[in-house]
Amino acid sequence: MIERRKIQPDTLFRRAVGGHTLYSPVVTVKGGTLVFVSGLLARDRAGAIIGKGDMGAQLRQVGENLRLALESAGARLEDLVRTTTYVTDIDEFFRHVEIRQRYLGAALPTSTTVEVRRLSHPDFMVEIEALAVTGE
Repeated sequence: MIERRKIQPDTLFRRAVGGHTLYSPVVTVKGGTLVFVSGLLARDRAGAIIGKGDMGAQLRQVGENLRLALESAGARLEDLVRTTTYVTDIDEFFRHVEIRQRYLGAALPTSTTVEVRRLSHPDFMVEIEALAVTGE
């Protein structure tokens, strides 16, 4: 059995955008299997880049790729405990909080978001790597 605690200490600032708490500063987990997911990009199954120039479309594709990657290991989005997000424009990223919440909101994992100059191809705007814990 997995015991997961999402901790929002009163002693730390709570980051929220548009009324959505974006992440948990601390998550503890007892039991379960760790699932590590490499950085995922906005590619479809055939490798085509989705959403060139459209951060929202890229976030949706990366979110779907994350969901599929987790499912392949018997995990769900709700099992996420940690994400690291790399974006090429952090202001544009925060204009799409509702898309991020659709994929990561239920889990409320610990999270770091970093603006970078460029990802592995100039058309990519967002990349997410993740850690989940499942009871499998």
